[in-house]
Amino acid sequence: MSRRNVPHAFTAVDSQARPAELVEVLKRLTAEPFYGAYKQRLRELLHARPGGRFLDVGAGAGDGALALSAESGARVVGADSSLTMAAAMKGAGLGHVVVADGHRLPFRDSCFDGAWADRVLQHVEDPARVVDEMSRVVRPGGRIVLADPDYATQVLDIEDQHLAAQVLRFRAEANLRNGTLAHRHAGMLAARAMEDITVEARTLVVRDPTAVDNVMGLRSWAHTAAARGHLDPADADRFVVQFDQAVHTGRFTYAVTFFLTSGTREESDEAHSRPLRRAR
Repeated sequence: MSRRNVPHAFTAVDSQARPAELVEVLKRLTAEPFYGAYKQRLRELLHARPGGRFLDVGAGAGDGALALSAESGARVVGADSSLTMAAAMKGAGLGHVVVADGHRLPFRDSCFDGAWADRVLQHVEDPARVVDEMSRVVRPGGRIVLADPDYATQVLDIEDQHLAAQVLRFRAEANLRNGTLAHRHAGMLAARAMEDITVEARTLVVRDPTAVDNVMGLRSWAHTAAARGHLDPADADRFVVQFDQAVHTGRFTYAVTFFLTSGTREESDEAHSRPLRRAR
């Protein structure tokens, strides 16, 4: 079988046939209790205060930016490379919206009190460059927070565990640019001389396959893998049968661990004059 990389929809929102549907996907996920809880913790890690200025990199529909502003009184800028997402943010009432690529943020050095990227680094071409840019625009003493699932931690209970592993590996390694990077976020911040680095792990456990936007479309992953040459079509059919059997018998379990990583930009600029030890 020939193998082709499979671009995830969120790597190029505006090029999708129905990009507005991705706005609705984000809103459905934000409404899930697990997502709401980790997002709240992410905002707490920013240490936002009234009058502070914060940047949401890859802000999507703007729910996180609006929540931080409402909770803390801080001024929040939502930046996203998608015109569709920028329009959604403006429509939701976010006052400061910028269409911008995280690899090249259009802001001067040290102009924010903090910045965060929530489920963004898994999609970008060069995660290290995005973190460099976040570090550049945050002032000394400011906060940087990164959050992503690490798809190397996935588990799925169906009868054929080898088949399950094949499909989950497709999601981790072929369907996402950086699907297994999240456990390395702390190293990326350490390479940029961040202080007070913390890592918190939160595991999403799904027993109801209709929850979490149908487990992020998990039932369809096998056929997507087959269509791109990563799985035999007969195995894709067999995966769906076993998926449905697991649901019918009550054994269905899927889990993946999210990592919330935070750090403080060192007060001294001396550290930022040293070459970065880039973590890839």
